[in-house]
Amino acid sequence: MVSADLSDELTCSICLSIYTDPVTLTCGHSYCQVCIGNVLDTQEGSGAYRCPECRAEFQERPALEKNRKLCNIAERFLSNHPDQGEEARILCTYCIQSPVLAAKTCLLCEASLCENHLKVHSRSPEHVLTEPTTSFMHRKCSIHKKVLEYYCSEDASCICVSCSLAGDHRGHQVDTLNDASEKKKEKLRNIQEKLTSKREEAEKKVHSLLKYKNEVQEKAAGVTERVTALIREIKEQIEDLEKRVLNEISRQEEQVSLQVSDLIQQLEIKKADLSRKMGRIEELCNMKDPLTVLQGRESDSADYCDTEDGNHENEECDEEMVSAVGDLDAFLISMILHKGLAEIIKKRLQNVPGASVMLPDVSVTSNISLDENTASQVVSISHDGNSVSFPRYTSHRPETPERFWGRQVISTRRFSSGQHYWVFEINESGNWIVGMAYPSIDRKKFESLIGINNKSWGLGRWKHDPYTVRYKGKETNLLHYPSRQIIGMYLDYEAGRLAFYELGDKIIHLHTFTATFTEPLHVGLGVWDNLTGLGRITKINILRTAY
Repeated sequence: MVSADLSDELTCSICLSIYTDPVTLTCGHSYCQVCIGNVLDTQEGSGAYRCPECRAEFQERPALEKNRKLCNIAERFLSNHPDQGEEARILCTYCIQSPVLAAKTCLLCEASLCENHLKVHSRSPEHVLTEPTTSFMHRKCSIHKKVLEYYCSEDASCICVSCSLAGDHRGHQVDTLNDASEKKKEKLRNIQEKLTSKREEAEKKVHSLLKYKNEVQEKAAGVTERVTALIREIKEQIEDLEKRVLNEISRQEEQVSLQVSDLIQQLEIKKADLSRKMGRIEELCNMKDPLTVLQGRESDSADYCDTEDGNHENEECDEEMVSAVGDLDAFLISMILHKGLAEIIKKRLQNVPGASVMLPDVSVTSNISLDENTASQVVSISHDGNSVSFPRYTSHRPETPERFWGRQVISTRRFSSGQHYWVFEINESGNWIVGMAYPSIDRKKFESLIGINNKSWGLGRWKHDPYTVRYKGKETNLLHYPSRQIIGMYLDYEAGRLAFYELGDKIIHLHTFTATFTEPLHVGLGVWDNLTGLGRITKINILRTAY
């Protein structure tokens, strides 16, 4: 087991034999010196040299220096396991006195020959010479036991001369092994060229994707930085707004408190005066001499009368004083708060540099109207042109080239630039679709329906199925059932994006089409029913309020 493992470690991955003069590249992989030299020769002029295993690139041809340590290990292994390197150490059959490495092997003689014996060996065609080998059976015909000299193209097999003349391959188109081998090599070279071209294309795509990935990462980092700065500034401005609102509340509280304090002070003076009068009256009441009581100062009697007669009047005066103090001005506080918030939103989301990267400058184009001249005979358009429905009757509109055969309609306005956003509310029991279409879309046949051609894109729902998107006649179910059928549609003309969203408790992205728009675009709406349509009405409203 250890021997097998060591053999694997000492095997060249190119020739699959034990290393001969092994060299090691800087990436750490080792090969026979001749094997890796041949590989590098094939890579000459490609712009870079690569390791056959890990594909590590070298701008210059690597210097091939013998790995002496690995060479010693391989030689020691071969000396202990001569069978492992048998073919690399085949000796001449006729050099008995002193072993000499064989240069060729004769398949007919089943003998290996050195350079000297090769010079005197027979040159007749039946003596087929190959690279030194000890394996002969796979080079001979299993039927006639003769050397395989030909290749049958019809049966894709190597055959001997007897197979060609009298055997199963008689009359077949045959080539010599060398010719057949060269043909196959030529095919393999063509395949290799194609594979090399495809590999280069794949490498270019990988390089392009890595570049795009880096760009996205850099863009995400920039957007993250800007969003963080924006949120931080918004927090600071909200804190400033909080201080302003709280200061206003404190100011109003202080103002009311001062007014109340003034009232209390006035009432304390009045209370002291009343206490004095009460004391004087009590003194008079406690006197036993009637003459003294009756002869009291006239002013005391008048003050007493004023006090007795003016209670109701004083109560009204006090109420007016308290009413004059007032309360906190909640409306003013609310206005300061709302105005501050509106200014923050307007300033931070419209005037901050880079805000267009975070939030597109979208035009909420909800005031479009539908073109009655394009509406099918079996759809109804509201008077304001802001809704379409599938009615129970057929209209009697004049036939025009612009009118659709299918149950749909497009907007009067077309869009050829910018970013736009629409919101649609669907009240439905039948089928519907919303989307966009070129003005050149066909009007008079089945292919004119939104999404059935290459001139329109749409999102819709058929009966009780989930949402479906449609383009070029291909329908794709989104596996999302509506929770609330309010649809947002966003167009970025220059970027070639048409996106759909469901606007419910949560905003859910449904699908985005990407395309290179070549014509202006109209908003397109379709409503219909696959059954009778009786009692089933589908209506699409173009809302004027965007989410």
